[in-house]
Formats: sequence, C-alpha cells, structure tokens
Amino acid sequence: MILSINSISEASPVIRDYLLYMQTVKGKSPKTVDEYFSDIRTFFRFIKLSRGVVSPSTPFEEILVSDVDIELIKSITLQDAYEFMNYLMRDRDNNASTRARKTSSLKSFFNYLTVKKHLLDKDPIKELETPKRKKSLPKYLTLEQSIELLNAVDGKHKERDYCIITLFLNCGMRLSELVGLNVTDIRPDATARILGKGNKERIIYLNSACVDAITEYLKVRPVDNVKDRNALFISAHLKRMSPKTVQALVYKYLEKIGLDSQGYSCHKLRHTAATLMYQHGNVDIRILKEILGHENLGTTEIYTHLNTEQMENAANSTPLSKVKPKKNDT
Repeated sequence: MILSINSISEASPVIRDYLLYMQTVKGKSPKTVDEYFSDIRTFFRFIKLSRGVVSPSTPFEEILVSDVDIELIKSITLQDAYEFMNYLMRDRDNNASTRARKTSSLKSFFNYLTVKKHLLDKDPIKELETPKRKKSLPKYLTLEQSIELLNAVDGKHKERDYCIITLFLNCGMRLSELVGLNVTDIRPDATARILGKGNKERIIYLNSACVDAITEYLKVRPVDNVKDRNALFISAHLKRMSPKTVQALVYKYLEKIGLDSQGYSCHKLRHTAATLMYQHGNVDIRILKEILGHENLGTTEIYTHLNTEQMENAANSTPLSKVKPKKNDT
C-alpha cells in the first residue's frame, strides 16, 4: 500500500520524506500517514498565513505547502506552535482530543528532522505540551440492550447483519477490522486473523455465538458474480462492504430499539464488547489489551470503570457495613 495521491502531490520533498519514513519504516497505515500530513499541512498553512507569506484573502484550504523547505522549518519557534494551538481552539473550534493529535503529529515530524535526518540542530517544539484531554467513560450498551439489538436483526440480509453485530459485540473489533475480514481469516480452529492499526496482525478466539453466526451467514453468502471473492462480508452490490454501509446497518438496528439518538455507533459496540468482558467475564486487563489490539495498556484501562450497581455492592460487601453505633447506657 502506498501514500495517497494527495499526500504525494501536495507535500514538499522534506515533508514527503517524513511521510514515507512513517509508512515504510515505522509501519503506519496509509490512512494514519494521511492524517499526519493533514495535521502538518494545517500547521504550515497557518504559519504562511500568519507571517504574511500569502495574501490574507487566500482561502485557507488553498494555501499550498508544496514549497515548504528546510529554511522555513528552521524559522519555526515554540511560540509559533503555541499560537497554532490557540488558533485551532479559537478559530477552528478543535477540541482537546483533536489538538492533542495535531500536537503529536508535529512533535513526531520535528523529532524526525532533528534526530533522524539531522536537518535541525535543536528541536524547536520539543517542549510543546500536549493539551489535556477530558477523560470520559466509554459509552456502551448494557447486556440487556445488547441482546435486544441482536434480536432486532431481520430482513433480507438477516444472517449477514446478525453475524456483523455478533462479531462487534463479542470480539470488540474496530469497524475497519471488520470490513477488512476475508473468508480465509476465519480459521477451522475457531480463531480469526485480524489486521489492526498499523497493519499489525493479531489472532482472536471466536466463541460459539460467533462460530454459529459465521456458519449461518456462510450458508447464504453470495458466491456468483462477487467482485471481491476474498471479502467475508458482501454488500447488496456484490462488493466488499464499506465502512459506511456497515455503519448504516448498525444505526438502523440501533434506531429500531430506540438508541439512535443516544450517541451509539459501531465504535460503541466495540466499547460494549470490552466492557461486558471486563464486568461479566472477569477478564484480566492485560488479556483485554491483546483482544482489542491496543498498543498501550493505558488505553485499555478506560474499561476498568465500574457501574453503579457494582460500586454499591462493593460498598455493602465490607464487614463494617452492618456496624451500628453503640448505644449509650441510660
């Protein structure tokens, strides 16, 4: 897989070298590399506009970065980076999570130029602090809602849709991982090969619900005139199902059980799988990390939250919970 046409044609040589390094040496996916480029491009568009290199009337999205050279990069200061962060928050209404991602992209780029390429004597934004993200608990379906969602599946593609939702709720796959599944990824030993972020492979075990759902779907999976014979999930147009199509069917069934307007999505089904494993299966957090394909344990730790009932039970389980104050003798 290669960089997108946009990344190649719009990037200057020094930026293009970095993008190729991230893809070929660091093993980042083309989608991730394109996100790096988008962040770096936004930064240098801001720099050129704020320094008057381009006319103030130039539409921001039309500012080119194909001419960004090492001389311009050497002129960047830490103050520039903080002013850029302020611009993202004030003018582009970027939340802390988005600004944190852009910070990470810029720090990676300048570190590469300093440490790997030795084009900079000193990293000008090394001390740039990452915006603090608001820590919020992941949104997920309860066990009862999960069962209700599965029971809501019907229609012409019932077996396929039921299989998709079953895999989301039982395996905690990402949307991109699910649509990328091939028939050969499902193995006879009840395991599946998953291609995750950064093209990293992992093997997951399929429980009986998943095996049964896959078996029933394969009985009716289209074979004739299929445009991608490798794809596990086939659309009505006989192509590999796209992320957009899978999202649409998940939203359809969520709406059917009255959850469409509550912020649920395919990713929330991933949260649901992880939460149910942790809360009901007593799964070790390190095992959960491997199942979900997380790079850092810290990412997985968001699933260690406890629901209200568990907190209440924990409070009542202490041997001191029944102790009453001693009455005074009268």
